[in-house]
Amino acid sequence: MQPVDPYPSDARLTEDGYAEPATGRILLIACGALAREILALRDANGWDHMDLHCLPAKLHLYPDKITPAVAAMVNERRADYARIFVVYADCGTGGALQAKCAELGVEMVAGPHCYAFFEGNEIFAARDEITAFYLTDFLVRQFDAFIWKPMGLDRHPELRDMMFGNYTKLVYQAQTDDPALRAKAEDCARRLGLDYEYRFTGYGDLETSLTRQATKA
Repeated sequence: MQPVDPYPSDARLTEDGYAEPATGRILLIACGALAREILALRDANGWDHMDLHCLPAKLHLYPDKITPAVAAMVNERRADYARIFVVYADCGTGGALQAKCAELGVEMVAGPHCYAFFEGNEIFAARDEITAFYLTDFLVRQFDAFIWKPMGLDRHPELRDMMFGNYTKLVYQAQTDDPALRAKAEDCARRLGLDYEYRFTGYGDLETSLTRQATKA
């Protein structure tokens, strides 16, 4: 018998997000692509005073929708919590999300995107890998839904070289040590015609940020 997965499915996180009832003191408003990592950290550390509300991960396909969606959720749920922490980086909003969070008086994760904070923002910036294409655990699992199909590569594979011709390698930033995901990431690199590099990052600055919020007075 297959073990029961305790976390919401990737399909649910992509399309609908994830919401918990108000039972804690701190609300985490996050991207659905980070739900499993946040829940794993919360379970491992016993952060029972933190609730999670994830917006649909598919918002990343439309970055201009992220800021208003986060703002609406902050306004909707702030009366129920002593503090709200936004678990998004800039994520293609061009500074708009950071400005809105400052206006609303809530903190958010530092960094340009999850690839940076998983690796560690300073380490990522120092690498300066402008020809690398990055995948996380979530994006390896959801490669077809987030990359292959939205870019039309399932229907027009000839577009691959035009879209990825300036990349030289695919970097899999692994949050977990999962042989099946490693094999799938290698296949993703093959499909894109890129060299493959594996890096185990763990949770990086995401863990640091959540620990700081969980232990803040």
